[in-house]
Amino acid sequence: MSQYNEQDLVTLYERTDALGGYLDPAEREARIAELNQERLDPSFWDDPERARTVEQQIAREEEWLDAWQELQEHVETLETLQLLASEEDEDLSNEIDAEARTLEQKLDDLEMRSLLDGPDDHRDAIVTINPGAGGTESQDWASMLLRMYSRWAEKEGYETEMLGYQPAEAAGIKSATFRVAGDHAYGYLKSERGVHRLVRISPFDSDGRRHTSFASVFVYPEVDDTIEVDLSTGSTELQTFRSGGKGGQHVNKVATGVRLIWNGTLSNGDDIELVAECTEERSQMQNRERAEKMLKSRLYQAEQELQEQAREEVEASKKSIEWGSQIRSYVLHPYTMVNDHRTETKFSNAEAILEGEIDPLIQAYLTHGKKGINPVES
Repeated sequence: MSQYNEQDLVTLYERTDALGGYLDPAEREARIAELNQERLDPSFWDDPERARTVEQQIAREEEWLDAWQELQEHVETLETLQLLASEEDEDLSNEIDAEARTLEQKLDDLEMRSLLDGPDDHRDAIVTINPGAGGTESQDWASMLLRMYSRWAEKEGYETEMLGYQPAEAAGIKSATFRVAGDHAYGYLKSERGVHRLVRISPFDSDGRRHTSFASVFVYPEVDDTIEVDLSTGSTELQTFRSGGKGGQHVNKVATGVRLIWNGTLSNGDDIELVAECTEERSQMQNRERAEKMLKSRLYQAEQELQEQAREEVEASKKSIEWGSQIRSYVLHPYTMVNDHRTETKFSNAEAILEGEIDPLIQAYLTHGKKGINPVES
């Protein structure tokens, strides 16, 4: 017996048509043609930054069209199987189910990606995790979050690179900063920006009491050569220290760790201090280059948030990165539950979430408030 009935298949076709209306392949083809015309200009490469931007825009539009074409091919295959089953009275339920499952998965993936329409969503991400007050409890919780995101990144096929890591004395971490590289890494991980709360029976409490711990997660889009960020508008202080990065014992003997502290003024006139630290490279010069790139990413993010505020769309985003406002609670005792307070999305399988199965939470965040899209249900 077929897993997908006739109405299920009709729903898949309707979702595909709706997505096609949203993606507007004809408009994307016209945009590619327009950009290709610009490439034909003999002076195209006279402005290398503009040329790189055009090349990236073309690549992104072609990527969307390729994904849409692949989806259409699955629709055509499924329709053909249905037609053969109807005309030849042949049992093709297994083949239809297999193709329908593939179409549904591809459709889910493309629908989710279609929500990543922010100007920086396609970029790599820089993630920093800091424990809150509470000593060992919060430091251990911060390390659990680091493991959760590492597992998620591995599952999604992203590359991760540790940029700064400070282990705590007893357990957990004092802080960790890492880079997640891959398609739309920032677009997905921006949903994790904010304060995360854990409730559990403490493994460090000999009396077995329940404890509440907090840790903050900051996510920034990594800047590249297409983004100009001028640090010379403020003052930058360089601090060096010994670190225990991947250089081995050598890095413990010399001051290879780098901390950059930037003080300046944002475009709205607000004074701001930003700090970036890197300890994982073999040389001070490499760590300084990494730290400077991180600093530029944070300054760029600060300016982007100002622009969002100007468009009156960032109140929730702004709130999510303030220390006093938790975005999500993870309860391991007396029951198990993960609750995202922004979307009121709840999942009872907290252990799976902590093992990196956070896609439903990310999807709920991306679809929250989107017209015609239902939030994820637990």
